[in-house]
Amino acid sequence: MFTFLDYQFDKASATATFRYQGKNNIFFTEKASFAPAEVDYNQSVLDAALFFAFIVIGTSYYKVAPTTSVNIPKALSADQAAFFNKIYQEGLGQFAFENHLTRADLVKFESSDSTIASPGVTNVLPHPLVLVSGGKDSLLVYEMLADKSPRAAYITSSDYIPEILDDFSPIVIRRFVDVPNLKAAGGLNGHVPVTLINESLACIQAILTGCDRIILGIGREGIEPHAYIDDLPVNHQWSKTAEAQDLLKDYIPRHITTSIKLDEILADFSELDIARQFAEKCWQKYGHSFSSCNVANYKQNADNRKLKWCGNCAKCANSYLLFAPFVPYEEQLKLFGRDLFSDPSLAETFKGLLGVDNVMKPFECVASIAELRWAYAHRLPGYGKLPFDIV
Repeated sequence: MFTFLDYQFDKASATATFRYQGKNNIFFTEKASFAPAEVDYNQSVLDAALFFAFIVIGTSYYKVAPTTSVNIPKALSADQAAFFNKIYQEGLGQFAFENHLTRADLVKFESSDSTIASPGVTNVLPHPLVLVSGGKDSLLVYEMLADKSPRAAYITSSDYIPEILDDFSPIVIRRFVDVPNLKAAGGLNGHVPVTLINESLACIQAILTGCDRIILGIGREGIEPHAYIDDLPVNHQWSKTAEAQDLLKDYIPRHITTSIKLDEILADFSELDIARQFAEKCWQKYGHSFSSCNVANYKQNADNRKLKWCGNCAKCANSYLLFAPFVPYEEQLKLFGRDLFSDPSLAETFKGLLGVDNVMKPFECVASIAELRWAYAHRLPGYGKLPFDIV
C-alpha cells in the first residue's frame, strides 16, 4: 500500500510540504518553496492547488514500489480519479516499460459518490506566469509575450539559475526532493511526468502572485509513442502531449479555480515550426547561450549557470537536426565543435530519431520522425552526410 499522508503550506515562508508513506514504512517528505504572496488569495483555491500538486508529486515516491492500490485522504470525483489514473499509468509509461511492468501493475484510483466542492475564484491581475528554462521553446514564448508584462518563473531542484535568464528576473520555485529516503528505500527508478509536476507548482505560484494565466513552451510533442505495453502507450513525456494538457486545462477550472487559465501559445506549432521561429526571432539574442541538452545542464545539483551542449545525447542530435535547415553550419559548429552527422558514435542515435533499421526512438523529448527526416533532407550547405541511407 502507498499512502498519501498529508500536505501543508506555511504562509510565513511560502513553503509547501508533501508527505507520503511507502513500502516497509519508509516515509518521504518533499518540500517546495515559492515567492511570497503578492495578492490576497483565496485559501480554498490554494488548498485545491496544493492537493493537485500532492497527487502529481507523489509519482516520484510511488514508483519506488508501485502498488495497485493507494490510500488517499480526500474523496475524488469521477473525472479526478480518471485524470489521476492517466497520470499514474500513461504518465509512468516509460517507467513501466523500463521496469517490465504492465498497466495491471499500476494503481487505479477510485472515485466516490461524495459531492465535490466547486472551485472558487481568487484575485488575479492581467499578466501571465511563463515557465522558462533556457531552452528554445520557453525563450521563444517569453519573447512572443514581451509586450504582455510576463512574469518569468524558473523551477529547479538545485541552487543555480542559468545566466541566460538574468534579464528575466525570474521567480524561483525550488523543489526539495527527498533524495536520502529515496536512496534508503531502494526499489525501482524511472521517469515521472515532470511537466505536470512543474505545472502543479506553477499553479500554486500563480495563485500567490496573482497571475491570470500559466504559459509553457509546449508544441506538438510526445504524439508518437516509443513503444506499447499491450494497450499502454509508452511516451517519454506523456505529460507534454495534447491529451495531458487538455485534461489539465479541464481540471483547473473544475477543481482549482476559474480565475486562472492554462495557455499554450505554441500548441499548434510543430517542433520544426519552433526551430524555424527561434532561428528567425531569437538566434541573434540567445543562439550562443541557450541549450536544450539535459545531460550537460540538468543533472541533480549540476551547476548550470552557463548552459552547455554535451554533443553526444539524443537531445543534442535532435536539436542539431531541427536547426540544420534554418541555421548555417558555421553557427552550429560553434555550439557543438564538430559536424554531428559525421560522428560515427551518434549513428545509432540518428537511426532512432529518423526511424531507420527499426532502431527505437530515444526516450527523450524529440520531434517526430517525419519532421526530422524533412529537416535532414533540407539541411543547409556545409552540413555533412549520415553514414546510412534513409529510406
